[in-house]
Amino acid sequence: MASTERHEQDMRQKASRALRSGVKDPVEMLRLQCLSRGAAGIKGLGRAFRIMDDDSNKRLDMSEFKKGISDYGLVLENEEIKDLFTTIDMDRSGYIDFDEFLRHLRPPMNKGRRELVLKAFNKLDKTGDGVITVDDLKGVYDVTKHPKYISGEWTEEQVFLKFLSSYDTPNESDGLVTKEEFMNYYSGVSASIDNDAYFDLMMRNSWKL
Repeated sequence: MASTERHEQDMRQKASRALRSGVKDPVEMLRLQCLSRGAAGIKGLGRAFRIMDDDSNKRLDMSEFKKGISDYGLVLENEEIKDLFTTIDMDRSGYIDFDEFLRHLRPPMNKGRRELVLKAFNKLDKTGDGVITVDDLKGVYDVTKHPKYISGEWTEEQVFLKFLSSYDTPNESDGLVTKEEFMNYYSGVSASIDNDAYFDLMMRNSWKL
């Protein structure tokens, strides 16, 4: 979808500009570094953390947290990482729950925008199982206007998979989009759009809401 790709580019540029202007808050700095990689940047950081989570307890200590950030290629000084960890570790347990952390990292959306994103997700999730698949997209997403479908270069399924990969981690697409991934993606898009009316129009036009 052209509008989604355009907003993805806007978001990357806006995040990069904000980083160059100098950001002091460690949470905002990490958020902007993720968004400068695209809307799937936050999800990618989550995947890096999950690789670190050897015992699958969904918690990270300071050394695991630091390694996850480093492995994902984000640039933070040791003191900034410590400040960030302390900010998230509110109960001072020495661990952070990374699902909660990723939700904390996600750019905030007001109630109206959240409701629109959920409405779009629910329209796409025809089976109501909480995951968008190729089968869900059939009859909802019109591939006939996609240039590569028109040229015969891609099949209908290839167009669907390319569409789904937009919401997934770059080079790690599994052909599935969860509600959390969809929300993460549009929270990034939302961060690039200041005007509520414009965001509303974009969502309604994109998904015929």
